[in-house]
Amino acid sequence: MSRVCDVTGLAKSFGNKVSHSNRKTKRSYLVNLHNVTLVSEVLGRKFKMKVAARTLRTINYKGGFDLYLLNTASRKLSDEAQKIKRKIRAAIASGKSLQCGVL
Repeated sequence: MSRVCDVTGLAKSFGNKVSHSNRKTKRSYLVNLHNVTLVSEVLGRKFKMKVAARTLRTINYKGGFDLYLLNTASRKLSDEAQKIKRKIRAAIASGKSLQCGVL
């Protein structure tokens, strides 16, 4: 089970543990992941994902999963999130989305 955010691709990072005597030893920082179900209002689908707490806060701040994906640069998203973003754009372009008035 990899500890990687399914939306942003945020993974384990590395750094130093510094003691009082300033001795440095290697350590790793894990991502604060949560299993959540994100709802796409445009597609009318639910997606079960492992998402970092930081990403969840950003999704709530941006106004939902669809708006977060559409307003975030593709280079900052994981491959899976980019696929969902393309599906959302296609649904909006074809007019088949459930709530086109939201966007």
